[in-house]
Amino acid sequence: MNMRLLTDFREKAVAFLSGPVDVAMRYRVAVKFLLHMAIFIFAIHLAYLLRFDFQIPDPYRTVIIGTMPVLLIAKALGFLSFGLFSGWWRYVSIRDVLPIVGGCTLGSALFAGAVIILWGPYHVPRSIYLLDWGNTLVIVLGARFVIRAGREAFGRTRRESDRNVLIVGAGLAGQMIAREIRENPSLGMIEVGFVDDDRAKIGTRIHGLKVLGGHEKIEDLCRKHGVDEVIVAIPSAPPSVVRHIVEHCKKIPSRFRILPGVGELIDGKVSVRALRNVDLKDLLGRDPVSLDAELLRRDITGHTVMVTGAAGSIGSELCRQIAKLSPARLVMFEAAESSLFDLENEMHETFPNVPIVPVIGDVRDRWRVKEILAKHLPSIIYHAAAYKHVPMMEYHPVEAVKNNVLGTRIVAEAAAEYGVERFVLVSTDKAVRPTNVMGATKRVAELILQNMNGAGKETTFVAVRFGNVLDSVGSVIPIFRRQLETTGKLTVTHPEASRYFMLIPEAAGLILQAGAMGEGGEVFVLDMGEPVKIVDLAKNLIRLSGKELGVDAEIVFTGLRPGEKLHEELVVEGEDVVRTSHPKVMKMIGNGHMPADWNRQLNLLIDFAIQGDRPSVVRHLKVLAKGYTPHYEFHGMESPVPVSLPSKSIH
Repeated sequence: MNMRLLTDFREKAVAFLSGPVDVAMRYRVAVKFLLHMAIFIFAIHLAYLLRFDFQIPDPYRTVIIGTMPVLLIAKALGFLSFGLFSGWWRYVSIRDVLPIVGGCTLGSALFAGAVIILWGPYHVPRSIYLLDWGNTLVIVLGARFVIRAGREAFGRTRRESDRNVLIVGAGLAGQMIAREIRENPSLGMIEVGFVDDDRAKIGTRIHGLKVLGGHEKIEDLCRKHGVDEVIVAIPSAPPSVVRHIVEHCKKIPSRFRILPGVGELIDGKVSVRALRNVDLKDLLGRDPVSLDAELLRRDITGHTVMVTGAAGSIGSELCRQIAKLSPARLVMFEAAESSLFDLENEMHETFPNVPIVPVIGDVRDRWRVKEILAKHLPSIIYHAAAYKHVPMMEYHPVEAVKNNVLGTRIVAEAAAEYGVERFVLVSTDKAVRPTNVMGATKRVAELILQNMNGAGKETTFVAVRFGNVLDSVGSVIPIFRRQLETTGKLTVTHPEASRYFMLIPEAAGLILQAGAMGEGGEVFVLDMGEPVKIVDLAKNLIRLSGKELGVDAEIVFTGLRPGEKLHEELVVEGEDVVRTSHPKVMKMIGNGHMPADWNRQLNLLIDFAIQGDRPSVVRHLKVLAKGYTPHYEFHGMESPVPVSLPSKSIH
């Protein structure tokens, strides 16, 4: 009984709530139907007026009245066939023209046929059919477009919160954005106009919105129209174009948003909701890099691949790009449990058909490394595990050697022991004439691979050297963002400090490319483009956030930290680089010769690290890494006490 009452109550509630909606819908359809009937009546009268110079003879007045029921039925059937009694007139567009033409034509044809059959061909002049058809078409289309124009012109009242928007790009994407802004007042945007470098478009109107000028006019237009937001609606725009656009707005605190590339859009649909803030990666990125897919498939597709440091910024991107190439198995070796857990979930969701093996392990644990290699027998290892933060490693040189030097040696030796075909070390530009512990340890890691290559080993050892990756964990960009959101003070070490930057996906792709190209013992250097001043990054981030330097944010210079360089390099003095078959990958030649007692010197360094002898570790890094000059005072060492050196120079 209670269930029956509950069911009755639910049905009545649904009927009550849906009732007004159904009534409103029926009312709207009825009104549209009656409006169309009125248009049909007016159109036929206008046809007779035009035919008889606005003096309709009495006999034809009788014809009009006699044929009116046939006319209304015929026109109603024609319009009903094309669904013209439904839809919203306020959203009429060019696409609606053809159905309206079809409805008018069918209605006129039915009317003419019925009149000829019922009354003979001479009761209605033939010109009336054509005039009536034209009148109906013009009035129906005109009514719809007038309603849309009136709604767009008078149906939206400006609110204080509305933002003036300038759209860069008058192509299809820009037009779709403008149309959505115009039709959706809830977005809180008022379109100012288009900006486009196509000279043929400048001064014209597109969907009623004027193309105000080229990119060089953006700053002036922003000032003139009080623009709050600049939308870059060019999905195919390369970073150079985005940089060009932003460069024209150095003194404008407008917010910048960009339409992602079509490949990033869900279902490829252009929408205001797809817009995102213009970020530094849009300014610093380079044109897409093409990779040799066949070469990569040779090493990865159908093979077991292992990545150490798999959950790091580079390691995780390597995993994503490797998974796209359908390996037989992807072994993700990582010491950080939470990060590996998150990466595993992401990989299972994104690549459900790729066997993923998450492994907790430390590259300094020889037995754990050998256990995993013996179990999975990878064909290729990408060794991305490393301590990378320069100031942190200055404080902890012993741990830097254990992880970056000993860890590399353990994984490389295990790779040779278990027949791994290819071992690729992810290195850094800080290994070039290192001024810090981190760079010195990575240079030693490079030398370990050069020394191990050959000597009867089947494994091909190569290293890939590149600069900073934008937006990696702990890098300057996330730090700047956090500072901008909290204190508004962005800390920069030095006004002239510069670094090489590369996007994470580009870096990972080129690591795969260079690793596949190696024949053994090479150090590959990635083309990083031109170095970028850190202070310019800070200024761009402030501007892109819609803030004004000196008003909403400031830059504070703190001085170089221990071990930091003013400028980074990619090649050591005495080294030469040669071009390879890939335009973004160069091969370093020279500095590969190792003295006979190299392993003894390396063992001494590792022994000092295991013993926790910080002074000896720092001094011995100088012996092994050419060009490294330790900061003795920072490391608590009064003077560079000499270490027992071999008879031959290491380099």
